[in-house]
Amino acid sequence: MSSSSASGKLAHANISNGWFRESGAMWPGQSMNIEVGQILHVEKSKYQDVLVFESKTYGNVLVLDGVIQVTERDEFSYQEMITHPALFSHPNPERVLVIGGGDGGVLREAIKHPQVKEAVLCDIDEAVIRVSKKYLPSLAVSYADPKVAVHIGDGFEFLQNKKNYFDVIITDSSDPVGPAESLYQSRYYELMRDALRDGGIVSTQGECQWLHLPLIKEVLTFARKLFPVAEYAYTTIPTYPSGQIGFILCSKDKTTNFKVPLRRMSPEQELKLFKYYNADIHRAAFVLPNFTRLAIGDIDQSAGAPAAATTAATTTNAGATAAKSDESS
Repeated sequence: MSSSSASGKLAHANISNGWFRESGAMWPGQSMNIEVGQILHVEKSKYQDVLVFESKTYGNVLVLDGVIQVTERDEFSYQEMITHPALFSHPNPERVLVIGGGDGGVLREAIKHPQVKEAVLCDIDEAVIRVSKKYLPSLAVSYADPKVAVHIGDGFEFLQNKKNYFDVIITDSSDPVGPAESLYQSRYYELMRDALRDGGIVSTQGECQWLHLPLIKEVLTFARKLFPVAEYAYTTIPTYPSGQIGFILCSKDKTTNFKVPLRRMSPEQELKLFKYYNADIHRAAFVLPNFTRLAIGDIDQSAGAPAAATTAATTTNAGATAAKSDESS
């Protein structure tokens, strides 16, 4: 997919006439195009095609196997929303594991929580970390934090050697093709569950409700067999397919109510630390349109009422107190 032109300048198969065109098998019939300023990096790593280019309107852009992973203009929406609803739903998230996320963005968000004492990143491809440090410094700044440790390797294998250790595991994976395919399987969720301490929480990249409802339902179905609580939430982000991306959040604690933050910062602190996340956005992220609720089984289609599991969870948490202030913030 990568090459140099006759003039010696960097070239790439997805860039033509000054425009990048995304190629992805999981969203047939549509494509995101971004105008290119200059190509910065082209590489075929051991696992995937790696492209970084400077765009005219979205800053630097990281592309893996033809699919946009990060743009400097809108990355904060994804990084913050895969991270903070999970961490603010845990009473004391001291140990955090990030699987994937080699650009460093999720780590950057996780270590904003003063409770976090250890943040481990496991990514299979060192090339992503290396190019992000060079071309995405606002994300990769997290690697300089002393609480951060990096492991280069397969997340599936990494988890097999961890039991009852982490408080929160965040899987910042690409789509379920190529090196990330194993991260969408029931066995992987079992490994995450077993690597969590009591009360532990999982947050994973959960695909787009406009494009991938069968996959979302499949993952939620086995997640709800493995965890007493599993929910789907989403955020908006212009450069991801159809402008949205979802997250699947699971908890080992049956009393967890993801829809209301357990901890929160003051509005002033939220404005200082976050570009997208706040306590109201947290709540809103779990409000799903009817077509999604029907598809994933959160509504009894015959009766038009919430499914029993959802009703029970709502009843259990109906009297939950308002989120308490973060004592350390």
